[in-house]
Amino acid sequence: MNKKRLERDRERAVISGVLAGLADYFEQDPMLFRLTAVVFLILTGFFPGLLLYIVAAVMMPKRVAEKPDVEYEVVG
Repeated sequence: MNKKRLERDRERAVISGVLAGLADYFEQDPMLFRLTAVVFLILTGFFPGLLLYIVAAVMMPKRVAEKPDVEYEVVG
């Protein structure tokens, strides 16, 4: 069974991948999280939201790229 992990998604990242990672964890569209973050930033006067984003970017681990299950054969 594959456990869900909260990780930053650098492949779909706009800045650091925090919101894309959250969207992945909750199986939602990243644009929904980005729009919500912008509204939160505006409503809180930027500093609390920005501080929260920076803390999340530091605390959340980066997603490790999965190794493909393909065996390569060297011919020659």
